[in-house]
Amino acid sequence: MRGPTIGPPPPAAPPARPASGPAGAATAADPVLLLRRLRKGFKGHLGLGHRQALESLDLELRRGECFGLLGPNGAGKTTTLKLVIGLLRPDAGEVRLFGRSPADARTRARIGYLPENPYFYDHLTAEEFLDFYGRLRGLAAAERRTRSARALRRVGLEGRGRVALRKLSKGTIQRVGLAQAIQHDPELLILDEPMSGLDPIGRREVRDLILEFRAAGGTVLFSSHILQDAEMICDRVAILDRGCLRSAGRLDELVSSRIEGYEVTLRSAHPATLPGTVVARDGEHCLVRVADLQELGRLLAAATEERGEVTSIWPKRRTLEDLFLREIGRPPEERR
Repeated sequence: MRGPTIGPPPPAAPPARPASGPAGAATAADPVLLLRRLRKGFKGHLGLGHRQALESLDLELRRGECFGLLGPNGAGKTTTLKLVIGLLRPDAGEVRLFGRSPADARTRARIGYLPENPYFYDHLTAEEFLDFYGRLRGLAAAERRTRSARALRRVGLEGRGRVALRKLSKGTIQRVGLAQAIQHDPELLILDEPMSGLDPIGRREVRDLILEFRAAGGTVLFSSHILQDAEMICDRVAILDRGCLRSAGRLDELVSSRIEGYEVTLRSAHPATLPGTVVARDGEHCLVRVADLQELGRLLAAATEERGEVTSIWPKRRTLEDLFLREIGRPPEERR
């Protein structure tokens, strides 16, 4: 018999009901997560001073999408995720998860969560660790074994389930944590810096896991400062800085596909006589940036006259990194 697949189980057909259900009940049209005017601050050491971690944050997470929460260290990403799962309480504002409060046990049973720096009982093996969490979720022994083996296989740890956690590297512990987060087939997967401590192969495996989970109908919310990973897997992103939302939306709306210039690498050319802006030089090679096709044509003509060799031409498009640096680099008076 074929085992269960990664991702939430296929939903049963719900009975017909009015669009507006009873108070606190979620409907199919409701977002998975809704944050409204969310505020959270922390007192300083010994109760002195105050730091505002989040300031009037509004976000919405839709079913079946992968949403990236981006920002530098201290931007408020982890605080936001802890408010979402109920580990922290907001000072003001509202958090609705599946149309309910995060404090509702039925709501928490529908999510999988991996913190940024997981700490587990290091005297347990990976199999024992997953069995422990399966017991907490009320799974039968046979189902715990099946789900644990499948989860370890999906995160690349097949055959290592009987190794004590204290003998595993930080990146491997991260994978064990991911196995725990997906073991019970949650509807919403919440990951805080899931690529942290992973090598390039591990990062790719985690990206593939996230994409597979979403393809099976799941919803993903994760925080990261690795923009390349977010750009590869996210449907929408939000950029936080100092507790404030700087930008949010679909990647194809935030990041333009329009060509904004060209970078040309030349060999044996004289930069002083070339049109455009020389941005780098290394021996016989120089990198020149031009604004448009007309300037590119003049540059190529000038290089030909000087018998220079064109080794590469790269069109420049605005990337997520460009957007991130522009938003984070805004002066203080524009940060509110």
